[in-house]
Amino acid sequence: MNILVLDDEKEIADLVELYLKNEGYKIYKFYDSDEAIECINTKEIDLAILDVMIKGKDGFEICKYIRAKNLNFPIIMLTAKITDEDKITGLALGADDYITKPFNPLELIARAKSALRRYTKYNEKKQEDSVYINGLEIDKGKHRCTLYNKEIDLTPLEFDLLLYLVNNRGNVVSSEELFEQVWKEKYFESNNTVMVHIRRIREKLNENTKNPKFIKTIWGVGYKIE
Repeated sequence: MNILVLDDEKEIADLVELYLKNEGYKIYKFYDSDEAIECINTKEIDLAILDVMIKGKDGFEICKYIRAKNLNFPIIMLTAKITDEDKITGLALGADDYITKPFNPLELIARAKSALRRYTKYNEKKQEDSVYINGLEIDKGKHRCTLYNKEIDLTPLEFDLLLYLVNNRGNVVSSEELFEQVWKEKYFESNNTVMVHIRRIREKLNENTKNPKFIKTIWGVGYKIE
């Protein structure tokens, strides 16, 4: 796990680094906000601990910057004083937690571990519930399909058909298998129901009929998503 620590009070930053390193975390420590931003842009971060009152870009600005980049790792704010207004501001910008200086390093460790546990569980669930393919996202839990972050209005049947192909991506799935697995009925050779629904899904995904990006037709065999 990689943790970014930003505080222009050297003693505090060094102390936080020492305690977190003793827990086995890799630490990126900075006393300067610009250097921290460079790290955010180039490294994979799992947790950020930001001083609110740092010189240059303050902790609120950096928190806002992180969320604007659609990075969802947890953020803990360090502050010498905390008012309800400050707390609301930080939480509205995407901060997850606050710790007031002076603080017990063991409390910081506990808060960091708690935030990382939530983040890990969230990502595991997200990975399990969602599938991403070239800009197409299938959210199994929410029964939702988006293409380049724009929601695609699929019927429940179309969603189940697309989901079955996605769950079997890389393999060719016959019309017979698709029909029997999605419609739960016996397939008859003259049945063109699957073909019609595939065509509708392609239209909704703005597919090029001659060279579809997502659902490929394997002539005489079935359909395939790479």
